[in-house]
Formats: sequence, structure tokens, C-alpha cells
Amino acid sequence: MFRHSFLHRACLAALSLLVDGSAGATDVLAPITVTGSAIDDRFATSATDPVSSASFSRQDVEGQHAKNLIEVLRAVSGVTADLSGDGETLKIKLRGVENQRYMGEKPGVAIIVDGVPVYERTGKVNIDIDNIESIKVIKGGASYLYGEDALAGAVVITTKRGASQQGFKVDNDIGSHGYRRSLVRAGFAKDDLSGHLQYSDRDQDGYYFMSQSYSKTWSGNLKYALNGTSDVSLGFEKSERFRDREGSVTGVSAASADPTGSLDGRGYNRNFNVDLSRYNLTYASDLDERSNLLAVVYQYQDKTTFWSSPMRFTASGAPTTALNDYATLTDYVQVQRGAKTEYRTRWEQWAVMGGVEVKRGTFDNLNTTLNAYRTRPTGAVTPAGMVMSDDHAVETNQALYGEVKYALTPATVLTANLRHDRLRVDFNALPVAGNGNRTVSEGKTFGVSSHRLGLTHALSEQTSIYGAVSTGFRAPTAEQLYRGQTTTNALIKGNPDLQPEKATSIELGVNRQVELAGWPSSVGAALFQVDRDNFIMDSNGQYAGTNNPLGGGSQFRNIGGARSRGLELEARTQPAKDWSFDFAYTFLDAWFTQYDSFYQALGNANGTFVANPTAAQRANPAFWQSNFTVAQYNNTGKTLPRTPPHQINLRASHMPAPGWTVSAELDHKATSWADEINQEKLPGRTLLHLTAQYTTKLNSWPGARLSAFARVDNLFNRRYYLTARGSNDSNYDGQYTSEDPSIVVDPGRTWRVGLSLQF
Repeated sequence: MFRHSFLHRACLAALSLLVDGSAGATDVLAPITVTGSAIDDRFATSATDPVSSASFSRQDVEGQHAKNLIEVLRAVSGVTADLSGDGETLKIKLRGVENQRYMGEKPGVAIIVDGVPVYERTGKVNIDIDNIESIKVIKGGASYLYGEDALAGAVVITTKRGASQQGFKVDNDIGSHGYRRSLVRAGFAKDDLSGHLQYSDRDQDGYYFMSQSYSKTWSGNLKYALNGTSDVSLGFEKSERFRDREGSVTGVSAASADPTGSLDGRGYNRNFNVDLSRYNLTYASDLDERSNLLAVVYQYQDKTTFWSSPMRFTASGAPTTALNDYATLTDYVQVQRGAKTEYRTRWEQWAVMGGVEVKRGTFDNLNTTLNAYRTRPTGAVTPAGMVMSDDHAVETNQALYGEVKYALTPATVLTANLRHDRLRVDFNALPVAGNGNRTVSEGKTFGVSSHRLGLTHALSEQTSIYGAVSTGFRAPTAEQLYRGQTTTNALIKGNPDLQPEKATSIELGVNRQVELAGWPSSVGAALFQVDRDNFIMDSNGQYAGTNNPLGGGSQFRNIGGARSRGLELEARTQPAKDWSFDFAYTFLDAWFTQYDSFYQALGNANGTFVANPTAAQRANPAFWQSNFTVAQYNNTGKTLPRTPPHQINLRASHMPAPGWTVSAELDHKATSWADEINQEKLPGRTLLHLTAQYTTKLNSWPGARLSAFARVDNLFNRRYYLTARGSNDSNYDGQYTSEDPSIVVDPGRTWRVGLSLQF
């Protein structure tokens, strides 16, 4: 049951309103086909799919003139995101899963780009939004198809390709805070060969102090038709990116007085230099009118360097807030290589798909001391250039997966999926000062099965209902398993006994084609529950330092579980009467079902632990600069942070005259918590965004088209927090208050204008 029974009744009532009584229709379902694919998004979602999903075409993405992916995905119920200061690197989250984490962890959502499961070092995904052909958001546990990290779903992105890219295109945009964007694309299409080459360049000075960023991306695709039924496609993307600090400040006073962070707000990480490259070769063949074969081989490389851990004290023990005083330099290289193949076929009542996937990822991580520092005024000096860790991890995976659809009746289809992953994690660490000059070599194998069982029933040609149970999983990382092997600090421990995290999703939904006040519309509603078990957290609490002796030291453990329940409503209309509308609403109730011990550090968590400070010590500010104590909480039953109970997105577009489109977007998020202990709040907000676009053909230049747009976000200049994250005593004053959360303040009203010429 929902924790609030009246909301439960309201959710059921919303579902019942969409379900009419005209059941019993026959022959109302489309032909039975398997549309799911872990390789390609060429298969449109059908009425027989027991899944809540949303799709966007290239025209949808380009029509938004979006600066980042979340500006497109706001129209999908259940979606939230963590944004960096540049707005282009983001972490997508679904239905409250992983909202309690906010640094470099995986998001609990599988991000698939051209069949490549993408994970980048910062836990955020660097997507070139100028190179998107389509987006599909699939909700619910999706490891049955996409494997690891699909705890709450998957975002499947297909990049530009094919004959639609022929011709030439030039874009140029400018905007607030020094935003600049340029794009040039050239493409061709012949009977059996098509291809294009594109260069995009985005850079901005940034609203926040030291938040300048840029991304320069070359991308392209070459597609060759081998015959009338098969083709091969070679795609690539190479991107050079830089971003500095994300724009966070500490506490509500700084958020009010210094929202850009110019006075005191270095941020935990800075100076990200990221080089990304992706290559994929895809083969597709329609073997006959009922069967097809897909295969892909790929390589994805991520080279990232960045600064982290702003110094509190210099080598002399003096306090420091100098901009370049950071303790750690990280040099990280990740290479993913893999191959997949899928075969599908269908008969009268049956459709089947089978797939095989193999992949191998290597992760080289080198951490050195950027500047000499102390962790407390009288502590030991860590010299500059010291190797803090030098490790190498290899993750391999072999998987078999498949899907079966069977028409129980002409109106009822059963769908079953099964996937089994065999994952191997190998970890090697070179000798470094402080770990006894030991070479570490460890490894562990996990076998995980994932499934989905769903049923779809057509009540009429306009209305169908569905229900599904699906699962997702995430295997422990090398760091979580073996972190304690690379240090002599007795309070830091590895945990090779960790078990994979798992999530089970249950969903009941209805989809209906209907006219709403004269607009042909697609409407849908879904009730969902996501149970997450064995989630992995540090036993010291969230980012609480490594010197806490309580709870058995700093060790990653399968601490407990969480549950998300809610209702999602969506409606999308076709253009009529020169208007169209999109609507998305989310009710979400997410809480910890088990989280018995959360340890919050008060004072300098890298200093000396004092179990029971005296009254005089507590009143002495200098005491907290070198010492800390710990407050213990039982968070079982507490609401997950950053999970607003209500989200609403309404978009309206009007075509007042030929060539003109004017759009308005209302986006609302309710108040949520900024921390696990539910003490500090992230205030809600309601925003209005406006976009106007004009497109015309150039009569003097046959085939040419000129477009211009203007976009204003946050029209009424509402000042609010993009995010707020609280876990510990950040300012070392011995107490946790509203002055401790890390806060990113929204820049307020912003604008962008641009021109596009295509021929």
C-alpha cells in the first residue's frame, strides 16, 4: 500500500478514468513482433510491448533547440537529472533510483549509444546533443535486455545516419553568459551509399565563477547497402571537452549572497579535461519477410583528468581557500570493447529474439598529490607528486538474452524476457608509499540472471492495458570490492563478499487513443513500484571521510534497501487548430526500507575522532578544525533525498502563421529533501520557458531553407536551487545546519538566439 492511502486511491482513480468499458474486441493488436533491441533503435514500440516508454525523433530534439538532453527529457514523467555547471554533462535518473547519490557513481539507468553501454568516469554522460537521431526512454528494470546498471530503466540513443543527412547545414547560436554554438554538416546519398561528416563546437564563459567549458566534436557515419535487404554502417564520434568547477557553494547564506561562488566555493572537483572517442560497425539484414539479423562491434574510449579534494590546510598547516589549492590529480583511462548479435523471427502467434553479447572494459586509474598539504593544522604533510594509488581493473562480461511473445488470444499477448550475465572483475594495484609496497591482484566472478514477464490486453482498438514485472542489477565495482587493499589505514577495508545490487519493478498501465477537446491524443497512465535491495553504500555514511571508527570502519557494504512508488500520467496531442500539447505528471513516494546506521561526521572528518567532546571543546571553533565526532541516525523510513513528490511538465505549441511556431513550457517540481536524514530541504519551483521559431524557403536558392529561433528560459527570473546536497558538517563548525549543504543556484533568466541554413 502507498504510505498515504488517499493518494493510493487517487492513483487508482486516474487509471480507471482512462479505461473504458468497451472490452472484448478481437483482432485489435498489431502483428506479433519483437521490437526490443540492445543494438539498434530501428524497431518502433508496438502496442504489444508491456512497458512504459517515450520516444523522440531528431525533429523533436532539434525543434527544442535544447542546450542539453534534460531539456528534451523533461517531457517524460519520472525523469530527474543532476546537471553540472556547464549544463551539458548530466546524470539521468528514473523513478527515484540513485537519487541519494550525487558524485561519481553510476546513475542506475543504462545509457546506450548506438548499442554501446556508456559509462564515464564522472558518473555523468557527455552526450553530443547535435548528433542525435532518436531517443527512447524505457522505464522499469531493464537488465533483461541491456544488462548491468539498468536498475530503473534505460535511455537508448541512436546517432545520425542515412539519407536524411544529405545536403549541407550551417548553424550559429549565441546566448547568455558567453554561450556560443556552431555546427557544420555535409552529407550525400546515392542508391547504395550514404554518409555525412559533422563538426559541432559549443563553448561558454559560464554563469558561475570559473565555470567556463567547451566541447568540440567530430562525428559521422557511412552506410552501404550490400543488397536490397542488408546494409553495413560505420559510425564514429570524437570529442574534446573541458569544464571547470560546477558552480556549487556551501550553505544557504552563500547561496543568497554569492550565488556564482566567486567568494568561497571552489567545488569538490575542478579542471575536467575529457577526450572521448567512439567507433561502431553495425550490420543489419532482413533474411526474409519474417526474420532479421543484427550485429555490432564497437570501441569506446574515455580519457579524463581532473582535480579533486580542495585543500583545507597547506603544508605549513595554514588554512587555505586558494583557488588552485587542490590535493589530488586523477588521470583516468577507460576503454570499452564489445560485440553483440541478435536474431529475430515471427510466426502467426509467436515472435522470438535471441542475442549474444561479449564485452571487455579496462580501467586505469592514477591518483597523485597535486600540491603538498595537511589534513589538519598539526597533521603529517603529504608531499606534492606522491603516488596515492595506481590501479588497473578489467571487467569482462558474457551474456545471453532473449525475448518471446505469444498471442494468448487475438487481443492478449504474453511477453517473457530472460538474460544471464557472467561478469568478471579483476583488480591490480601497483606498490605505492603507505601500503607496505604490496602488489595487489584480486578477482571475482558474478553470475546474474534478469527477467521480465508482461501481459498486454486490448480492450478496444483505442485502449490497451498492460502489466509487467521486471528486474535490474548492478555488480560491485573493483573499488568497492578491494579499496582496502591499497592502504595501510586500518579503518579502510575492502569487501570481496559484496553481492550485486538488485531492483524489482512492478508496473500496471493503460494507453488510449482519444480526442481531447478536438485534439487527437495519446494518453497513458502507469502505477509503479520499484524495490531495490542490497544497495551498496559506505558504512561510514555518505562521503563521511575515512577516519570514522564507528560501524567497523570505512567499508562498502550491502547496507539495505529502498522503495519507490508512484503514478505517471502523460498526454501527447497531434497538431490541430494550429495547436499541440504535451503533458507529463509524476507522483513519487520514495523511501529507505532499510538503512539502519547512517554516520554523519561533525567537524573535520579527516582529523582525530573524539567520541564525546566536552562542552568546552564543542564551543571552541579551533577544536573542530582538527577533530570530529559522529552523529548516528537510523534512516529507515526516511524519504530519499531529491525526490520531489510531484512533478508537472506542460508544453504547448502554436502555429500562428505559415512558418511560425511559438512554444511555451511550464515546469514544476515540488519541495524535496536535500539529505538522507530529512533535515534540510530543496525548495520547489515553477518555471516558464518560451521559444519562437520561423522557417522559410529561399526562393532565390532552390532547395534551401533558412530558420531562426529565440528561446528564453526561466522567463520570470525565479531564483531557485538547481540542486542541494547535504551529508556532513561541511564548514567544520561542529554542527550540521542549513549552512552545510552543497548548493547549485540556478543562473536565473537566460536566452539564446540562432540561425540555421540548410540546403
